Amino acid sequence: MSATTDQILEQLKSLSLLEASELVKQIEEAFGVSAAASAGVVMAAAPAAAAEAAEEKTEFDVILESFDAAAKIKVLKAVREATGLGLGDAKSLVEAAPKAVKEGIAKADAEALKKAIEEAGGKVSIK
Repeated sequence: MSATTDQILEQLKSLSLLEASELVKQIEEAFGVSAAASAGVVMAAAPAAAAEAAEEKTEFDVILESFDAAAKIKVLKAVREATGLGLGDAKSLVEAAPKAVKEGIAKADAEALKKAIEEAGGKVSIK
């Protein structure tokens, strides 16, 4: 973008809703156009984008939902490896499914843990 368009964009960001509405009316009159269709799209997109930004998570919980009974030992080993729990604690966690295996971890770590447990025979969700 050019310096001029950057400057205009920064000024637009500082407008109140009333000022923005007045600006739209002035542009429509000056150029003989209608912003009705595009304004609806912009107004609908802005809250959606704001909601996405506000809801973007940085910490995730890995939940063991269930497991295949035949793969219980494999799932138990995967949980022990991921959590560092002792055998008894890991067994209790697995048998109490659905249960959080790890909480508040990064998305990449959550995905890796999910993959490891699912490969062992467990069903996992990330929340």
